[in-house]
Amino acid sequence: MAIQDWWMTAVPIITAVGLKIVGAVILYMVGRWLISFAIGILTRVLTARHFDPTLQRYIANILAVLLNIVLVVAILGYFGVETTSFAALLAGVGLAIGAAWSGLLGNFAAGAFLVIFRPYKVGDYVVAAGIEGTVTEIGLFNTTITSPDNVQTIVGNAKVSGDTIKNFSAHDYRRVDRTAQLAFGVDPLDAIARLKPALAAIPNVVANPAPDVEIIDFNALGTVLAVRPYCHTSHYWQVYFDTNKLIAATFGDAGYAAPYNIQGTRSA
Repeated sequence: MAIQDWWMTAVPIITAVGLKIVGAVILYMVGRWLISFAIGILTRVLTARHFDPTLQRYIANILAVLLNIVLVVAILGYFGVETTSFAALLAGVGLAIGAAWSGLLGNFAAGAFLVIFRPYKVGDYVVAAGIEGTVTEIGLFNTTITSPDNVQTIVGNAKVSGDTIKNFSAHDYRRVDRTAQLAFGVDPLDAIARLKPALAAIPNVVANPAPDVEIIDFNALGTVLAVRPYCHTSHYWQVYFDTNKLIAATFGDAGYAAPYNIQGTRSA
């Protein structure tokens, strides 16, 4: 009889708790959908206003974190948890986490400065924290860089902001530096006259500034020319290799002798 009385007492409690849990699950699912909906609207608005893609992702990530915290607090309030006490607890936990994860918070702060001051953006070709490649993502805590050999490197934002940053995409063009070795007896002015117009004809070499071909040095093999076309960063390696091929082809067509030292030993 006692068991039956206990069961009659427990059924309403179990039913109420079950309904609470079901309600919490529904609240969580609806809340997550609303968060996704809000972030989607924000992204579309920022895109329509031509905001930088990096800044868009950063704002969307911050909003997602804040809205998820609000959702957790709402669910706890639904269960009757005192949210003011939870806020104080959250602040205490935040201080503890801040002390333990000072490095992560430093990366977060550095990421905010990177987005505000924008030394680079997604798609730029950079050298950051000693890593060279194309920026594919600027996150809350780190920057993702893909190197020319297609290797993905993830670098903490604090390390990036604390080191020298080279942005090769900041200007419309960059210089390709090559040298051309001439043998003794080859007229460097003739070689310069042949190379300059040929360099200008290489695809993706810009007309302004015009390619430079000048005498840069003299060594035991003969005269050394500096060969310097200009191009956009995205075409750098194509122009680099095409310049090498052009030097070899131009000197071959001109019939220039191969460089050799004064003792008569052929160069490697």
